[in-house]
Amino acid sequence: MSGSTRILGIDPGSQVTGYGLIDVGKKGNTAKLVHSGEIKTSGEHTDRLRQIFDQIFQVVKEYSPDEVSVERVFVHRNADSALKLGQARAAALCSTFESDLPIFEYAARQIKKAVVGRGGADKTQVQHMVKLVLSMRDKPKSDEADALAAALCHAHARSTRSLLDQAAVNL
Repeated sequence: MSGSTRILGIDPGSQVTGYGLIDVGKKGNTAKLVHSGEIKTSGEHTDRLRQIFDQIFQVVKEYSPDEVSVERVFVHRNADSALKLGQARAAALCSTFESDLPIFEYAARQIKKAVVGRGGADKTQVQHMVKLVLSMRDKPKSDEADALAAALCHAHARSTRSLLDQAAVNL
């Protein structure tokens, strides 16, 4: 898309990290799927972090996103799981630092509300709406859909900020 912004969405996880790239038109009302997938890790935790870092680094290098959108870590009851998730998130984000990309964070409920219309939507609803919005032939895998949803959420937020900026100038 000419004059578009490329957004990399990341759904961090220590076992599976989803990623998705979309191109968004200048006005923010069009989104086109560029590439998406899942990073399935294995081995010790530090090996998993290295795999996330290396693969997101390659995605950034190959697809040259302009901005990054990531799901904010939600702390569950298990502190050890939250810590590992936070480390996976950090590994993914650190892999974008060399490109000096702006990073935007959104809560899971905010992402779901932007894509499905309900903050309490389940994973299958997110998958379905991502498939529809991006005109995908097949339903994306769960973590892939969550990453694309993060990118779409940011696209909506960008569009809203742009409209508000324009309105402020016209006052």
